[in-house]
Amino acid sequence: MFATLYAAQPCVPPPLDHVTTIDPDGRPQTTLAWVGLEGDEIVFATLPDQRKLRNLRRDPRITVSIQTERVTPYGLHEYLVIYGTARVTDGGGPEVLQRLAHTYLGPDVTFPPMPDPPPGFVTRVTVDRLGGVGPWNEPTG
Repeated sequence: MFATLYAAQPCVPPPLDHVTTIDPDGRPQTTLAWVGLEGDEIVFATLPDQRKLRNLRRDPRITVSIQTERVTPYGLHEYLVIYGTARVTDGGGPEVLQRLAHTYLGPDVTFPPMPDPPPGFVTRVTVDRLGGVGPWNEPTG
């Protein structure tokens, strides 16, 4: 379901996506991330062990928001909000980042730009529900 909706909303250049996790004190923590798809799951990667990863290990609830280039009749950009459950795995970070870099930076880029990058981390998000403004959230009659 999600893959079809995401693929139907191409943006060139692709948008930077907002990833929101929950800090230990209950406050939201938002960062930017490159995201992609693996089957029906959202995937992103990091090299260092970041705050969002520590948050997700403690509480796997996550929100990802993506603004599209499509404009509503009211002149506002459509946007997709994905509410999901994340799982963080050790390793595989450079490989996912390389694949995403082809989308975000160009087909000929090498990323991360270093020899022997650390193994990093991969986060996969199972989509629980969709929100935002766009055809994925049209009222049903």
